[in-house]
Amino acid sequence: MAVEGGSSGTLSSGTVRTAVPARLDRLPWSRWHWMIVIGLGTVWILDGMEVTLVGNIAGRLSESGSGLAITSAQVTGLGAALYVAGACLGALYFGWLTDRFGRKKLFLVTLAVYLAATALTSLSFDSWWFFACRFLTGFGIGGEYAAINSAIDELIPSYYRGRVDLAINGSFWLGAAVGAMLSIPMLDTSIFAADVGWRLTFALGVVLGLVILLVRRNVPESPRWLFIHGRGDEAEAIVQDAEARCIAQHGEGSLPEPAGEMVINQRQAVGFGMIARTVFSKYRSRAFLGLSLFVGQAFLYNAVTFGFGAILAAFYDVPPGATGYYFVAIAIGNLLGPILLGPLFDTVGRRIMIAGTYIGSGVLLFGTAALFAGGHLSATTLTACWSVVLFFASAGASSAYLTVSEIFPMETRAMAIAFFYALGTAVGGISGPLIFAELTEHGVLGDTTLAFQIGAGLMCIAGVVAAFLAVPAERRSLEDIATPLSAQEPAR
Repeated sequence: MAVEGGSSGTLSSGTVRTAVPARLDRLPWSRWHWMIVIGLGTVWILDGMEVTLVGNIAGRLSESGSGLAITSAQVTGLGAALYVAGACLGALYFGWLTDRFGRKKLFLVTLAVYLAATALTSLSFDSWWFFACRFLTGFGIGGEYAAINSAIDELIPSYYRGRVDLAINGSFWLGAAVGAMLSIPMLDTSIFAADVGWRLTFALGVVLGLVILLVRRNVPESPRWLFIHGRGDEAEAIVQDAEARCIAQHGEGSLPEPAGEMVINQRQAVGFGMIARTVFSKYRSRAFLGLSLFVGQAFLYNAVTFGFGAILAAFYDVPPGATGYYFVAIAIGNLLGPILLGPLFDTVGRRIMIAGTYIGSGVLLFGTAALFAGGHLSATTLTACWSVVLFFASAGASSAYLTVSEIFPMETRAMAIAFFYALGTAVGGISGPLIFAELTEHGVLGDTTLAFQIGAGLMCIAGVVAAFLAVPAERRSLEDIATPLSAQEPAR
């Protein structure tokens, strides 16, 4: 293994002393980091755009002349459940591959799967084809969650990790806003035929995704993953390149000394047995925290939020072509939450902010449910209430991904993200759309109010769990938060 200034070197066969994590964490923010953010984060924009479009076109797909024999409830219920089921399985499968074969290979493969499935969706000729494509699209995006969140946390300096992770996960809602606006002209039958406009929206997503794929090729592999898996020379080269770019941008003397080194026993892979023992035995309370956070946010978003267009149509007679205007408003609230509150997760701290955003959004949603049940809200005021609720809920939901990606050892990171995403989403994200579709399909006020209250209650419960169990991970290295399983000596 190459030695840079005595910061790393081979001690014996398969054992190395390295300062790679500390060298990455002490880098000042630079254009190199922006490349990572753009290359990895922009796919959430696509995901948000596509998911929102599906929700907004549900009414159009159910109309005569759409080209599909399908109902709105099937799109928002069965279609959403299949998408989430695919995401759960994709997260587990690709998460396992990500820990074995590296972050970069998998965040390229998962994007390719996602794009292929989206392209096939635009060619749907029957309901079964549409549902199968929704499953495959979810399969690809589930893999993205594991591969991308692993790479982000391992490449971004600890000082910025919280805000960057939240902003990237929150960028989903920029895509949601774009998707909502696109749905307006695409669903306008004076511009596009009823069986053409919705197809073009998926095709546009494919074009944008291909551009992102080209950018993503420049994002490096995680040096943390490389040195543990016996590829120390590659890890050293990537870190040296990042350091050189930071010095070129900020000048000599811009890099402080690394905070410490660690001794690693390099290995190729970690088995499921060791992962399970580590996550559910050694880090049992952290596992319960991760599951609680994911269940709460999964039900709220996969059920209540993504069925918002159906609520507007059922209770306020908002036509399908106009739901996009309302969804833009709640998408903006969702987008601003992680961006404006994100820095507080690195300064005020994880525990206060995670608990505060979950409990705060739950309490506000209970209030919204009471106003809705009392008949005090119009389509506009309901949207305003939801925008405030989701300002806090979005920051909380994004912090769930941040939490599970930083509180477990490096060798288990992608699989941990995949597991908690899959299990939490299976509980809240598969059952949620089915339950919610049943509660809202007939336009019964009490049933829809109950759906709101279930989502609010789960968010509050998750917030209380975070108040007791959240890990103070702000501005700490990943290796300090959870010592790698391969470490012979802790970081010093």
